Amino acid sequence: MIRFIRFADSLSAWFGKTFAWLVLFMAFGTGYEVFVRYVLNKPTPWALDVSFIMYGSLFMIGGAYTLSRGGHVRGDFLYRLLQPRNQARLDLTLYLLFFFPGVSALILAGWKYAARSWAYGEVSINSPAGIPVYQFKTVIVVTGILLFIQGIAQVMRCIIAMRTNEWMIAEEDVVETEERLLREAAETEKDASQ
Repeated sequence: MIRFIRFADSLSAWFGKTFAWLVLFMAFGTGYEVFVRYVLNKPTPWALDVSFIMYGSLFMIGGAYTLSRGGHVRGDFLYRLLQPRNQARLDLTLYLLFFFPGVSALILAGWKYAARSWAYGEVSINSPAGIPVYQFKTVIVVTGILLFIQGIAQVMRCIIAMRTNEWMIAEEDVVETEERLLREAAETEKDASQ
């Protein structure tokens, strides 16, 4: 079980970090559009569509990574008072009742949606540039598959937590700047006191 959890976490992390680079491309594209629109007075017909596609891809693919790191929003004002074993029971129930049926529907509906889009070479109707969107619709299916794989890992985490009364936390791969600065300050203070 632990091997599969680590595999799912690393797969989700790889996709999440790879697609995170879209933030830079979006910033560059938006900056370029602002420059050519307001300085050169020659707006591009493709900027809006490309921004939508990149943002949508980033948002969707990042879902499995966020799930693996426990980053999704939850109403935990009561949940946090429970023992990990009971949290796991509740999570397992919710995964089976809502998560897997929802993600399965996403995969099946997304597959049909993407297949139709690829069949007729769908392009965006938002701009005259005719930007292809069929590859973006494929992201729906990829997102569903990644979420399904990560969901299986989360169920395994629940099983482990029900047995041990401890949550198996994903490996830390990203540290918030504030957290990092606080750690460094504490280490510096500790070194200075010795």
